[in-house]
Amino acid sequence: MECRWFLLLWVLPQAWGSSEVLQRSFLFHYLQISSFTNSSWMRTDALAWLGELQTHSWSNASDTISFVKPWAQGTFSSQQWVHLQNIFRVFRSSFTRDIQEFAKMLSLEYPMELQLSGGCEVHPGNVFLHVAYQGEYILSFQGTAWELAPQAPHWVDFVIKVLNQDDGSRETVQWLLSDICPQFLNGLLETGKSELEKQVKPKAWLSSRPIPGSGRLLLVCHVSGFYPQPVWVMWMRGEQEQLGTQRGDFLPNGDETWYLQATLDVAAGEAAGLACRVKHSSLGGQDLVLYWGGSHTSVGLVILAVLACLVLLFVLILGFYWIKRHCSYDDIL
Repeated sequence: MECRWFLLLWVLPQAWGSSEVLQRSFLFHYLQISSFTNSSWMRTDALAWLGELQTHSWSNASDTISFVKPWAQGTFSSQQWVHLQNIFRVFRSSFTRDIQEFAKMLSLEYPMELQLSGGCEVHPGNVFLHVAYQGEYILSFQGTAWELAPQAPHWVDFVIKVLNQDDGSRETVQWLLSDICPQFLNGLLETGKSELEKQVKPKAWLSSRPIPGSGRLLLVCHVSGFYPQPVWVMWMRGEQEQLGTQRGDFLPNGDETWYLQATLDVAAGEAAGLACRVKHSSLGGQDLVLYWGGSHTSVGLVILAVLACLVLLFVLILGFYWIKRHCSYDDIL
């Protein structure tokens, strides 16, 4: 089940930005998976995320939405939250009934699975609601009405027609997306500010493995334990970026930080002189640099070391001239 959630996350828009909460374009994201084994048995589970943090969960066996974060109610009052939960409870029941009715009318085959993805951003004010059937995007809510997705099966036309005839449901969906979602998101940004602003520095290390029968090496730069997610990782030779660098997918750690690896395929004799450079907001502009075959350091520390050497040299020169002048005075006396 968890794998499906993360696969669904990566086909949806990502929110990027600086570490300042009020300047970042945070995405509040509701994800639902409904599995229908036959006409009488189904289950629905849902999760909600704010940016990279899971905030809510809703299991099939529960009538209430659970808080994953203590600040997940945002600035909504208890009365507002109960009202919102009741709306979603009615929605889940209606969604199940409607799918079963459409399956009967359109002779859809079981088992089937539907994925629903909806949410909003404060900046630039985007809202979205998409529906997928058996993993294929089939329809979405745009403005005030449901619309067909490109290359959707022909039977979805009938579904669109029926959904758009229900004025009450369309108005409720529009209200939830355009009014309630941004209002709720703003409240979450306020109550969760301290956690959303956190910065965790990455740890990095290098490894390699031979590519059988080729005389080549696959160099691997591992970067782990960083937060927030945006990070830049590149293999370098001096100041020249190695365009053959391949970055993998972001993988979540258990402590809500992230892991990423960057690889480079090189001839075994050409690895010397390469380095992996990491840029992250938590590093304060001091890039983390790991040299192949050597220890890792940061550009900032190198600069500090050079400055320290220059200061020491300056002190030694001043000391030399002082001693020279002092000795010459002794000679005169």
